[in-house]
Amino acid sequence: MEDRLTELEIRITHQERTIEELNAIVSRQEIMLERMERDLLQLREQMKILLPSLSKEEDEEEPPPHY
Repeated sequence: MEDRLTELEIRITHQERTIEELNAIVSRQEIMLERMERDLLQLREQMKILLPSLSKEEDEEEPPPHY
């Protein structure tokens, strides 16, 4: 009986450590995703400024000069 309790305590300790490690990983990933989303928005804005024709809808585009 004592061996079973000890084994369960060890297992719980390992599980708690694993949960803490996974939580840290998820937290870091959340920060990275937020940073990547901000970077993507900045890139989109820069692309709109540098290449405004890419941000226009088809019906907003001017016809080519030969029309």
